[in-house]
Amino acid sequence: MDLTVKDVAKLLKVSERTVYRWIQQEAIPAYKILDQYRFNRAELLQWAASRKIGVSADLVQEGERSAEPLPTLVEALRRGGIYYRVEGKTKEEVFRAMLEVMRLPEEVDREFFLRVLLAREELATTAVGDGIAIPHVRNPLVLHVPQSFVSLCFLDQAVEFGALDGQPVSSLFTVVSASVRVHLHLLSRLAFALRDAGFKESVVKQERREKILAEAARVEGMLRNGAAAKQSGK
Repeated sequence: MDLTVKDVAKLLKVSERTVYRWIQQEAIPAYKILDQYRFNRAELLQWAASRKIGVSADLVQEGERSAEPLPTLVEALRRGGIYYRVEGKTKEEVFRAMLEVMRLPEEVDREFFLRVLLAREELATTAVGDGIAIPHVRNPLVLHVPQSFVSLCFLDQAVEFGALDGQPVSSLFTVVSASVRVHLHLLSRLAFALRDAGFKESVVKQERREKILAEAARVEGMLRNGAAAKQSGK
């Protein structure tokens, strides 16, 4: 859920003038989207707690409502879909095309989502090397989606993302999460999978959906076996 300045003032029990002062001082995590400031509920709670600022019970309760089970990478990819030949010659163009094909809930404002993704890219590139990028919103709750998912888009032509290895990007994993917990879970699962030679090769070669999902399932199996072995060793 994206909060306005008015919402934040009410939740933190301060005046709107105080909130604007914090923004000007860069003391509070805020995001300027289409000339308006927006705040993430989970990040705002963490910020207030670290500064021992009293908050409304509404802020805490809303942050605790997400009870979504942690999805596997395979489940997240099946929900989000795998798409081929996504067009565009710049980051903005490919993001716009990507958002057109993704299975987003009707209530999600695609233009708002686009601006949030671009704002995240301005902070630092989401390219991770080998022609792969993981664009995601800086705050997972900003879109307020009911379920988390990961979409994989293969670009029609590689686009410059400022990757450290100098390679242009041709594969985009977009993480859309309903909670901070699931967001971190999916990012860690994806990072682990991309260190696996078989999974990464299936992505770099833009294999068929079935092949990519099978590789993701194999990696998940490795994770489960590793966790089971760790538990039995205790």
